[in-house]
Amino acid sequence: MDTTVIADQKSKDEFENYKKQSKWKDYHWQLKHSIKDINTFEKLTGIKFKNREKDLLEKVTAKFPLSITPYYLSLIDVENYQYDPIFLQSFPRGEEMTKTSCDMADPLDEDKDSPVPNITHRYPDRVLFLVSNTCSMYCRHCTRKRRVGDVDSIPTREEIKVGLEYIKNNSQIRDVLLSGGDPLMLSDDYLDWILSELKKIPHVEVIRIGTRVPAVLPFRITRELVDMLKKHHPIWLNTHFNHPREITKDSREALRKLADAGIPLGNQSVLLARVNDCPRIMKRLVHKLVQNRVRPYYLYQCDLSEGLSHFRTPVGKGMEIIESLIGHTSGFAVPHYVIDAPGGGGKIPIMPNYVISWSTHKVILRNYEGVITTYREPDHYKTIFCDNDCESCNLQLNLNGDSDEYKAIGIEKLLSDYDKTISLVPDENDRMERREE
Repeated sequence: MDTTVIADQKSKDEFENYKKQSKWKDYHWQLKHSIKDINTFEKLTGIKFKNREKDLLEKVTAKFPLSITPYYLSLIDVENYQYDPIFLQSFPRGEEMTKTSCDMADPLDEDKDSPVPNITHRYPDRVLFLVSNTCSMYCRHCTRKRRVGDVDSIPTREEIKVGLEYIKNNSQIRDVLLSGGDPLMLSDDYLDWILSELKKIPHVEVIRIGTRVPAVLPFRITRELVDMLKKHHPIWLNTHFNHPREITKDSREALRKLADAGIPLGNQSVLLARVNDCPRIMKRLVHKLVQNRVRPYYLYQCDLSEGLSHFRTPVGKGMEIIESLIGHTSGFAVPHYVIDAPGGGGKIPIMPNYVISWSTHKVILRNYEGVITTYREPDHYKTIFCDNDCESCNLQLNLNGDSDEYKAIGIEKLLSDYDKTISLVPDENDRMERREE
């Protein structure tokens, strides 16, 4: 955006006065005054766009709407906005209209893996439950960009009950992740009802909430909300900080309230070109997170959603970042670098290779410094004989009533001793079809 100019000091002074509003820390006020058009953005920031560029931005927002909370807008460095990570994550760019050959509307096949509305069931023991179609801010890198153009909405109780019924009827589901939109955009009472209904289902062991609120609208983390969440332990909460500048005094206070309530906190970042694709930036981010009792959980490779090509980096950049963290900082500060596989294959961990070679008795390894070492395998190793009768097992599987029937799938099946499968063969394999003929 090299055709833009910064306006005079008057606009900046006006925004400083705007920030002094008595209701600035009232999240209802923040949502009511969200910036949803280019003209308001220009007025509050003093950033002015040339007519031609403005026309393009209007086309972008017609397809992928604009919505920034005044709080998040206040974090933009208007003097250097073109390189500012806050601006780049929240304000539209013409590149969003570029559709590459690999872009997909629903790259993770969430809709195809949806047995009932608002439920995505991809992994055996857990489901994604979309309880809101509303966000406090529209992140420009959103993987569900296909939904951003929808009218903001909250599923009705009847719609939520369909999802609850599905979870109730599938006893293998032990973990429910509430997402959306943003679950914390629901009212306290409505979220309390959903959590209460989930807690009534005996096989649901843990409930997770995925939210961007602590980063973009920290004032939503009220004492009332936290007191309500405490009633439903075990509640886990994953938030979404992508850059250390997002961790402000107000966001730290929001995280403190949640952590003090005994809610385990994790963070899911997305690797974004020109935002955080730098080992030093990511190291500073994870350090600030753990300082605030948030464990870095995932670093996502940017998905193949439409309009995100300008955000995507080579996988090698993510690998470089992980190399700069493993061994160079605390192990619990290193996130899992993953690619959420196109087509609904789930999260695939990507990490540097530390195994150099392997023989019958030795494993040759290298560490983060490049030191090469040897690990000696045991000369004699015998497992306890397993007769595959889990119900009457009196060996290691005696888990005090927790030894539910277990069935391995995928690579785990090939590694197991109790399953006779020796290979996994893709459907429509030519060689197997010839055998059948």
